[in-house]
Amino acid sequence: MPSGLIALLDDVAGIVKLTATSLDDVAAAAGKAGSKAAGVVIDDTAVTPRYVMGLTPDRELPIIWKIAKGSLRNKLLFLLPAALVLSAFAPWLLPPLLMLGGTFLCFEAAEKLLEAVKGGHDVADEALTTHSSKELEDQKVSGAIRTDFILSGEIMAIALGTVAAEPIWEQALILVVVAILITAGVYGVVGFIVKMDDIGLHLAERSSAGVRSLGRGMVKAMPVLMQILGVVGTAAMLWVGGGLIVHGLHEFHWDAIPGTIHHVAESAAHAVPAIGPVVEWFVNALGAAIIGLVIGGIVVAVLHLFKKH
Repeated sequence: MPSGLIALLDDVAGIVKLTATSLDDVAAAAGKAGSKAAGVVIDDTAVTPRYVMGLTPDRELPIIWKIAKGSLRNKLLFLLPAALVLSAFAPWLLPPLLMLGGTFLCFEAAEKLLEAVKGGHDVADEALTTHSSKELEDQKVSGAIRTDFILSGEIMAIALGTVAAEPIWEQALILVVVAILITAGVYGVVGFIVKMDDIGLHLAERSSAGVRSLGRGMVKAMPVLMQILGVVGTAAMLWVGGGLIVHGLHEFHWDAIPGTIHHVAESAAHAVPAIGPVVEWFVNALGAAIIGLVIGGIVVAVLHLFKKH
């Protein structure tokens, strides 16, 4: 009897070790999948603060909480099941879908650049004068959740592409981890960004001169930070969108563009071996961004041409 108990305990210990190893693998794969989606995450973080502009400070965090819940619902209830069905029954659809998503990101970035150059009217200011506070709040939340659906779709698709070779249960677990961690990370950072000026004002009222100086600096930095986030978000869209297109071309064995970018990146890395890996990454990202800008520019031009007719 004791030997049977020992054998049972040994089996349990083996299962625990196997489970722990699997969880380590899941954590590592989730980290890898999340890092692959970093560009879209940056853009998501850069875009969302705009949706609470024009609202009273006491409504900023509740609005972000509503958007965060909508984002998690997008990922877990809609995008995750769709991703698993795709992985199980039509994995061949993933590369073209990723390319389409990348094209959309490139289009969004190119449109932002065009608006920055031409100088368009401020939709947020217009909404403030034409809507009540409740209507404006509902409009901003629904708009943010719609935008998040697209960006979350890209995040989940990129994550799925990273773990497509894993068993289906492991894919599901990894995507759940990615969805929760990225949502928490993005909206935690967004919450800090939108409250940074309030935190700065609070610190500026303290008795310590150093703390007051820090508070005033945070308040002054807020507009600059928002501008930087806009630039970084646009650059990230071009880099990620172009990268998805370049990777898709490689998957279909159309290697002229991917091969050229790879060759230039390797040559640049060999030219400065001390920081070779950094240079190679930068050149690959730059090449993807240039492709993204070209593709996005073409889509914007075609759409504007149709609008005129």
